[in-house]
Amino acid sequence: MFEDGIDLSPERYRALPETVQRVDVREPWEHGLARIPGAVLIPLGELESRLSELDPSQPVAAYCHHGMRSLHALRLLQAAGFRDVAHLAGGIDAYSQMDPSVPRY
Repeated sequence: MFEDGIDLSPERYRALPETVQRVDVREPWEHGLARIPGAVLIPLGELESRLSELDPSQPVAAYCHHGMRSLHALRLLQAAGFRDVAHLAGGIDAYSQMDPSVPRY
């Protein structure tokens, strides 16, 4: 699914089919401030111990605040054997500039 690159624009992230596992790797307090519907919260520090919650045969798209933690998550997922992974470039901050219903913080 993500053959043309691992960086997703906010528009492309929003248009992902429901079969894509969306993962929010921010902290719970950040999730409380703003979130993108349809994503499961697995903070980056917990991701490695919670990999069993994700299906490696399905695509995964991660996001964080600005894109750095989700890029780290992407690398961790790849090292764990996930092959179809991507992340939201610019994070929820970029997404909220496209979709004003998602608060910026």
